[in-house]
Amino acid sequence: MNILVCIAKAPDTTTKIKFNAEANALDGNGVTWIVNPSDEWYALVKALELKEAAGQGKVSIITVGLSEDDSIIRKALAVGADEAFRINMSPDSAASVAAQIAAWMKGQSFDFILTGKETIDYNGSLMGGLLAAELDLPYIPMIEKLDVQSGIATMSRDIGGGTEEVQVQGPFVASATKGLAEQRIPNMRGIMAARTKPITVVEPQSIDSTVQYLDFTLPAEKGACKMIDPENMDELVRLLHSEAKAL
Repeated sequence: MNILVCIAKAPDTTTKIKFNAEANALDGNGVTWIVNPSDEWYALVKALELKEAAGQGKVSIITVGLSEDDSIIRKALAVGADEAFRINMSPDSAASVAAQIAAWMKGQSFDFILTGKETIDYNGSLMGGLLAAELDLPYIPMIEKLDVQSGIATMSRDIGGGTEEVQVQGPFVASATKGLAEQRIPNMRGIMAARTKPITVVEPQSIDSTVQYLDFTLPAEKGACKMIDPENMDELVRLLHSEAKAL
């Protein structure tokens, strides 16, 4: 079983978000970067579980990024991935990431590709679908269960009012959500092994960018907290109606 997992870096959830002077990109100064949680906790760990259940195979990871992202890749390798690939460019959109990975994959062979449902910074949920479209492969989003037997994958996902079960023969692309796997904490053996695992650097293809971010704005500052005496329900109702517009 040969599985590819797409990973991305994301700001730590405690990061105070700031934008650059042009307000069209995140200001990365002082940001602590982590492996995007749904890529690591669900997609990567599930790939490892499937490989372990099969008793053979390989789990590879790929990201689009620069040399400073190698430390993030090493963290993913420490979880248990066998090898890593890095397309050597700064990602500027989900579309460009998908196009670069798809171009590289045309010379590769994988049983299927997993990615997280979304990154925790942009929350776009775009990359998996765009990658599947670039590769002309089936795409199954937001899966919560995945089992592979004799090359046939059976997946479950929540839909409005129920659960959908899908069967597909690989290769395919699927995005992972909560419930697919449980987070693994790298142990010391994994951390040490990650230092010597290969990271293959791939030069990007010449692909025109089709998406440009024009402007980002922060949400309005929250107002001061108002404390209401628990005995004064009339005042609470008045404020909920006239100020919070909740009633």
